[in-house]
Amino acid sequence: MQYLLDTNICVFHLRGKLDLEKIIEEKGQENCFISEITVLELRFGAENSDNPQRHHEAVDDFLGELTIIPISSCVKLYAKEKVRLRKTGKPINDEFDLLIGVTAVENKLTLVTDNIKDFEKLKGIKIENWFR
Repeated sequence: MQYLLDTNICVFHLRGKLDLEKIIEEKGQENCFISEITVLELRFGAENSDNPQRHHEAVDDFLGELTIIPISSCVKLYAKEKVRLRKTGKPINDEFDLLIGVTAVENKLTLVTDNIKDFEKLKGIKIENWFR
């Protein structure tokens, strides 16, 4: 099985609340990916922190172990799901979450997140929570 790591799982790891390196080793590094949207969110968090340089270095170290998936391949699915969810009255209001979710679906990856509630609205998504 292959996995896309959501931002919150990465943040738990960077804050020392989850030994993601051990889990990635067990699952196989070649089976774990990250969305470029998650990279954006991690960079923002580092820049917004009390010590940007230290946090950017931690993000650099973490990202060095993972393959980054671009969002360009999921643009059509993003539009389709956004419209479908709006029409059903169940929109995902966080655009970044929607992009991360459709990236997982489009690339046939299981999304690893602690935010099950929002992502389970997406058609065809597979989700695991490694935090609980």
